[in-house]
Amino acid sequence: MDPHLLRTYVTVARLASFSEAARELGYTQSAVSQHIAALEQDLGATLLTRRPVAPTSAGERLLEHAGPLLLRLDAARADVVRLAAAPAHGLTLAAAPTALGPRVLAALPAAGVTLKVLSRDAIPAAVATGGADLGLVDGLAAPSDPLRLPDVAPLSTRGAGEEPVCVLLPAAHPLARRPGLRLGDLVDARWLDAPDAGLPLAQLRAAGGGLGFRPALRYEGTDLRALTALAVAGHGLTLLPRPAATGVPGGVAVPVTEPRLVHRTELVHSGSLQGAAGELAVALTSGEGSPDAGS
Repeated sequence: MDPHLLRTYVTVARLASFSEAARELGYTQSAVSQHIAALEQDLGATLLTRRPVAPTSAGERLLEHAGPLLLRLDAARADVVRLAAAPAHGLTLAAAPTALGPRVLAALPAAGVTLKVLSRDAIPAAVATGGADLGLVDGLAAPSDPLRLPDVAPLSTRGAGEEPVCVLLPAAHPLARRPGLRLGDLVDARWLDAPDAGLPLAQLRAAGGGLGFRPALRYEGTDLRALTALAVAGHGLTLLPRPAATGVPGGVAVPVTEPRLVHRTELVHSGSLQGAAGELAVALTSGEGSPDAGS
């Protein structure tokens, strides 16, 4: 399939309008119609109804394939451009908020860094498509176990650190004076669902056997201060790396003692690293031994 035709189709389907798609893509409406007709002829199937503009069942199936296909094309282009371009003095780092611990912040160069705080799922795609030189993803894992990352492109990963995890509780919470907590004892507690700011509830469920950990409040954002404020105010528990959970006014960080879990951070990159990106990678992974297997 011609990727230009596929991009036109995805845009028309997203906007539900030939004219709006033409405006966004910089084509004439006639050109957009010709693109869709050519793609339908190539596939031998009607992809869109015209009034209203909406995907057919065949069109819906094509949309399932289109996103990964176009992302791979963007990743291939970015990889070649990255290899051919002269090494830049600066670098762009994409990171999850809980990956930005004291060790990472101390390793950042004094100048020339652009920091993008993104959701975990967006970081590999940002690195693959050239939106970032390096990525820092994190999550719950058994000690020394690698994280599972989405398969968006041929990316390499390196371990960048592991640290204990804690449950952040209001100081007046009945469990706040415990020396440690078992996740199994907290499956029926009120939890904050903050997939992009804290450690996702899905990872807690996986660690706890797949049950419980029901959300009392969902927070859609990447601001750690907002998340810890919600926890301290009693809106729900949240699991955080120890540095992020410690020292929060009005809160108490209680370590998780069972099961054995750590907050693991991994560096994500594409191809060989040079210049400022290579220096930062060495600083972040120097204590981690040899790189993990590429994902």
